[in-house]
Amino acid sequence: MGRRCQEEALDTNQRITQGRPSLIVAQVSNPRKKCKKKKYINSGTVTLLSFAVQSEFTFVDFIRGGTQLNFTVAIDFTASNGNPSQPTSLHYMSPYQLSSYAMALKAVGEIIQDYDSDKLFPAYGFGAKVPPDGKVSHQFPLNNNPDNPSCEGIEGVLESYFQSLRTVQLYGPTNFAPVINQVARSAAEVTDGSQYYVLLIVTDGVISDMLQTKEAIVSASSLPLSIIIVGVGPAEFGAMEELDGDEVRVSSRGRFAERDIVQFVPFRDYVDHSGNHVLSMARLAKDVLAEIPEQLLSYMKSRDIKPLSANPQ
Repeated sequence: MGRRCQEEALDTNQRITQGRPSLIVAQVSNPRKKCKKKKYINSGTVTLLSFAVQSEFTFVDFIRGGTQLNFTVAIDFTASNGNPSQPTSLHYMSPYQLSSYAMALKAVGEIIQDYDSDKLFPAYGFGAKVPPDGKVSHQFPLNNNPDNPSCEGIEGVLESYFQSLRTVQLYGPTNFAPVINQVARSAAEVTDGSQYYVLLIVTDGVISDMLQTKEAIVSASSLPLSIIIVGVGPAEFGAMEELDGDEVRVSSRGRFAERDIVQFVPFRDYVDHSGNHVLSMARLAKDVLAEIPEQLLSYMKSRDIKPLSANPQ
């Protein structure tokens, strides 16, 4: 009996793939009725009139196909973080352990850099007075090179971050929109699926330009871009959670984001009080990057983009 069912299933598959779905008629039977009634045939039939085969690609399919992730870092240098020379500061450079900012950068960066082929990461700071004129900037290059803000690997980002702490004056306000718009402009130049941009913002969560940031996110939601926000410190992160858009899609001036492109995580949830920083940083990186694959796929699907061939003929 089992072999007969297998043969019938095989015959059905062959008829479907040969384009004759109208010939497929399945009987709907009730096992109890079949046992009780000798003349019972079925409880009805289902006829397959048409079908379509749709390929579902995965994040790995796109990475293997050649899609490159471009990782950009933006760090909050506003005064609300505290004086970097004081132990109470979120930027405090202790000789014994990394600051909250440095730990978040290292944990996330060491994971995502494996997907970035050139390992060159544009890195910016925002909310500080920068030399030589002391003007406030919301997108200054950490390596002090406006023409080429890229740092070599996450270690290069950390080195430039430490150097900036020694040269800039923490100030304010906390504006996200300028750096989001800057990365969005880069993402808008390559929309064929060969590039996907990821912006990591590390902040203490006291945002000043909420309306402009929402508008920037809504505009960027149609681009190959994801935004990761890591909140450090004890502040309330209600504004950051609002930007996340998991519960309610971000909107601006009556226009809703096309896709959910923001992932927010509070750093304090991953501080391992047992001292096992390796474990807590691994958990942080896992949760921070959890939504990137789905966000990438949602963009590709919305544009009907298939994985590029790794070895085009």
